[in-house]
Amino acid sequence: MDMNQYLEVFIEESREHLQNVNDQLMRFEKNIDDLGYVNEIFRSAHTLKGMSATMGFDDLAQLTHKMENVLDAVRNHQLDVHTEVLDALFESVDALEIMVQSISEGGDGQLDVKLLVQKLQRIVAEEPVAQHAASSIEYDELVQTLLSQTADQGFNAFEITIQLERTCLLKAARAYMVFDVLEQAGDVIKSAPTVQDIEQEKFESSFIVILVTNESQEKLQASIMEVSEVESVKIAAVPVKKETEMEELVSPEVAAAIQEVTVLAPSKSSVEEKRQPSNNKTIRVNIDRLDSLMNLFEELVIDRGRLEQISKELNNSELDETVERMSRISGDLQTIILNMRMVPVETVFNRFPRMVRQLSKDLGKQIELQIVGADTELDRTVIDEIGDPLVHLLRNAVDHGIEMPQARLENGKNEKGTIRLKAYHSGNHVFIDLEDDGAGINREKVLQKALDRGIINGKTAETLTDKQVYELIFASGFSTAEQISDVSGRGVGLDVVKNTIESLGGSVTIDSNEGYGSRFSIQLPLTLSIISALLVQMSEERYALPLSSIIETAIVQPKEVMHVHGQKVIDFRGAIIPLIDLKELFTVPNSVQGDHYSVVIVKKGEKTAGLIVDSFIGQQEIVLKSLGHYLPGVFAISGATILGDGQVALIIDCNALIK
Repeated sequence: MDMNQYLEVFIEESREHLQNVNDQLMRFEKNIDDLGYVNEIFRSAHTLKGMSATMGFDDLAQLTHKMENVLDAVRNHQLDVHTEVLDALFESVDALEIMVQSISEGGDGQLDVKLLVQKLQRIVAEEPVAQHAASSIEYDELVQTLLSQTADQGFNAFEITIQLERTCLLKAARAYMVFDVLEQAGDVIKSAPTVQDIEQEKFESSFIVILVTNESQEKLQASIMEVSEVESVKIAAVPVKKETEMEELVSPEVAAAIQEVTVLAPSKSSVEEKRQPSNNKTIRVNIDRLDSLMNLFEELVIDRGRLEQISKELNNSELDETVERMSRISGDLQTIILNMRMVPVETVFNRFPRMVRQLSKDLGKQIELQIVGADTELDRTVIDEIGDPLVHLLRNAVDHGIEMPQARLENGKNEKGTIRLKAYHSGNHVFIDLEDDGAGINREKVLQKALDRGIINGKTAETLTDKQVYELIFASGFSTAEQISDVSGRGVGLDVVKNTIESLGGSVTIDSNEGYGSRFSIQLPLTLSIISALLVQMSEERYALPLSSIIETAIVQPKEVMHVHGQKVIDFRGAIIPLIDLKELFTVPNSVQGDHYSVVIVKKGEKTAGLIVDSFIGQQEIVLKSLGHYLPGVFAISGATILGDGQVALIIDCNALIK
């Protein structure tokens, strides 16, 4: 069988199971008395083992098999849970993730896990796991009665001992295949261990079955031995008393039970019925198909704008009505397509609890990570980009924010610090807040570091507000760490956060209270492909300004414009903001100043500015297109769009204009 066709599904499902194991381990660590978490971990590990063995990834299957032994010992109260056990399980998950990643990149998924396997074996060896032995089977009154009745009907009764190979990884699956063979030959009356224990692999490598059949011993032996990984089969005839001899021994209760007795073995039909999936209304779709669908729809949006433009020019009522209906339908289609691309931020947040656990352990701190709003959805393109910025912010909070337990106790705090990661929707944006109850930001320390590194001078330092001081930590190469470590100190991180977030059309702000903690707030657009924009005219050229950056538009008279240090400024609602003449900035030809200024007020975080244009055209949904490799790094231009009349309008990057 060609397994390559199942490889993509295997990788996807393996990652889901590993994520579930990670999540449940984190919960179990906080509440080791709740074995429900262990059962959930065992199920995921067992499924992963079966999938890996089927696909031929032996290292994966072997490691998950050893994990199962540890988990089985824990859930059967054979092993006390301590730090070494949890650390070994976490290390195993890390190794499994590396192997799955190798497979996804075209590798063979092999990894030297001998030391890890030995560690797991040593843990289990310290507290031997009591497995169900299949040394004998009990013939109770009910079984004896059933056997005597079948003997009178001419059937044979056999006690069959099946020994599986010691190296067998899928014991339950092999046992199921044996039961399948036996059911085709007759009826299984009883088994040892019980069917339920066999299904849960609670046996070493052998089990006993009582079978009633009209087949010969030789044929049964040959049929069972055809099952893979069966080492040996022993068949012995069961001596049965005649029914007349049993009548006086049978109690009324047993007689009634005989009438309702059912086969104890898991019949193939019942197992298949049990495994039959519910009416699931979800399907897996390759992300490339969604990208192709989005690209095609972007072209449709451009043509929709073109049709609307033609409809206005022709002024035909029937055409207007048709175009209006098409606009409504395409608008609904746009909503559906954008929702299809939405992914919960949970896909990014899920990896953080493990990371914080490991970092806090390395640094000797006690930290609890609280996650709120993990089901908040963002466009996939945004999700792909925000992982690294959030990692940097979390590492910063763990290293710089949360104090050592002793220091927290001396300051009257709980020795365990708390980091809260919260995501929520607001309008067309998603906000992600990262808050800690640590030491906060020391204003004087930040200022001194900034002065030492030449980021600011002494005169400027005296005029900075607290928020402006906090923003200095986003400067390239800035760090307040006294020593360089694996976690921080090299000054690489927060500048990457700021640049990445702003490249996505978002912003990041800081609020801090020294001694009580800090909060980093990230604002992101819901999607990056189709955006709402304000079209503006400058001479004969048209430009687009993203609505997410605009506060409002205004008409300003020349007498209201002031000059400060050679810079045009205006009084906007009690605040002095600079004016930027876009015609001068982009050297627009044939530019003539009218009797007033048309100004677009834009923001970047806490800062605002006014952009001077010739006139406002109106709001429109536009498709953001890259300028490509031929025009990289054009100042203050983030891309271009095609308008309804076929002309190209450049999209202005407002963040680049505000320093």
